[in-house]
Amino acid sequence: MLLLLLLVVLLFGANKIPKLARSSGQAIGEFQKGREQVEQELEEMKDGETKDSEEDEETEFGTESQVEPETESSFDSDTRE
Repeated sequence: MLLLLLLVVLLFGANKIPKLARSSGQAIGEFQKGREQVEQELEEMKDGETKDSEEDEETEFGTESQVEPETESSFDSDTRE
């Protein structure tokens, strides 16, 4: 571990290490934000599919409104004759 730290100091110099650490921290933060957004979108999609499947189940079992057949109007009977 100490050898790795010494190697970083030699490669980047003592002045650039804080900048490197700061930019690494920002990159990690952005990555975590992106991951959280993707997880949230997936959860929303999953919830949406669950609601859609519940609505489909309701229509399969006949909970939708029944349409009554219309009675024949006098116009219909006149045009048929």
